Amino acid sequence: MRKRALLLPFALALSGALSACGLQPMYAGGASSPVSQGLAEIEVAPIEGKAGWLMRNALIDRLNPGGSPAGPTSRYRLDVRLDDSLQGLGLLSNDTISRERRTLRARYQLVDRGSGEIVVDATAGSDAGIDVVSSEYATIAAEQTALENLSREVADRIVTKLALQFRPDAQTAGQ
Repeated sequence: MRKRALLLPFALALSGALSACGLQPMYAGGASSPVSQGLAEIEVAPIEGKAGWLMRNALIDRLNPGGSPAGPTSRYRLDVRLDDSLQGLGLLSNDTISRERRTLRARYQLVDRGSGEIVVDATAGSDAGIDVVSSEYATIAAEQTALENLSREVADRIVTKLALQFRPDAQTAGQ
């Protein structure tokens, strides 16, 4: 009981300090916020391959979750190039692979359609470990699941970086 009494003033002081630090929700204002409106103005260009199809769908879902994806009349175009690799890591005594690493890297550019200017040029990536088991089907399923999860994770990183670009304080800082 005495411990709680000591923690209460500390918690109140900490909450006061956090409120004064200037942190603001990125999506304050919901769908009408500058960040949400900016993200909704991005068309995702087609991306090559199965990993590209997964990545493009994940990006479209995250850029405009409440409506339809932006079309060719949008203000921005997002160009993405993927590098998907699968590498064997662990070797057993009979020279069979026991572990794999799947890596998905994306180089992306946000292009202003009106001026042709590259607004953002960055990379994002992630990797996942996969156990290779005696069932070939299970290994293939694990590789597929890893690719799906990596596509979502890398899409989250890309959208977060783009959202930072559309914050009101980011636009005034660049001028």
